[in-house]
Amino acid sequence: MLCRESVVSNPSSVFLDRPAIDPPIIEPLELYAAAIDTSDYVARVAPVVRDLVPAVGALLDVGAGGGQLGAALHEAPFPWTAIEPSPSMRFRLAALPVPPRIVPQGWEEAYIAPAAHDSVLAATMPAVFDAERFLTRCRSWARRTVVWVVPAQLGPRGLCFAGCLPREWHGEDETPGVDLVLESLPASMPPDAIAFVLWTFTGIVKDLTRLAAWLADRLGWPASDARRAELVRHLEAQARPHAAGHRLDIPRKSAVLVWGRA
Repeated sequence: MLCRESVVSNPSSVFLDRPAIDPPIIEPLELYAAAIDTSDYVARVAPVVRDLVPAVGALLDVGAGGGQLGAALHEAPFPWTAIEPSPSMRFRLAALPVPPRIVPQGWEEAYIAPAAHDSVLAATMPAVFDAERFLTRCRSWARRTVVWVVPAQLGPRGLCFAGCLPREWHGEDETPGVDLVLESLPASMPPDAIAFVLWTFTGIVKDLTRLAAWLADRLGWPASDARRAELVRHLEAQARPHAAGHRLDIPRKSAVLVWGRA
């Protein structure tokens, strides 16, 4: 998911413009961010976070992505800072009506003054890194509260739109991300609160054939693989008509983990 393509000219577009001799490609982070724009993720998750953390205050958003959840939780006149290494996601963040202060690095490299923010948010975490070290870093930045939003559904967590595919095609470990996170934390670092949220990942796709080709490439299928045509038919059977092309809906479940209470 950490593709580093050039900045897109249209934050809502799934495709990056390339010269005519090179067909447009899909940028994974932009694909995910565009789907979050059209999903009910923020509408479902933000109220749960606010119930657990009624006073967000100065907010640090780690791996902010497109900033949708951070923007919903940000409370004026408190400052909002976003750590985000992706150029295309920084473009999105800068275009928000009230943009955050952007730190253009990853969480391991970024310098944030200790205890400079009331709340530290890390959302849609992939659960594939050192959770203990990351939590220690988040706690060092937070005066009061650390909030993680972690995938909690039984199913794939990595490849965008893998939830549309049979398990034998995507081949991902389907263990819920929250289970991996909690198992990797020591007994001395349990969250003070956990809440679960059901939402729907909704992607509006103009060209299902192009999406299918991108998915097949990401799965490592050769160009001659007969499953490529089957994948197109599989997506067409799941999609619903939409004014901008096709709509794909994937049920999702997230866990909101909170350390400290505001």
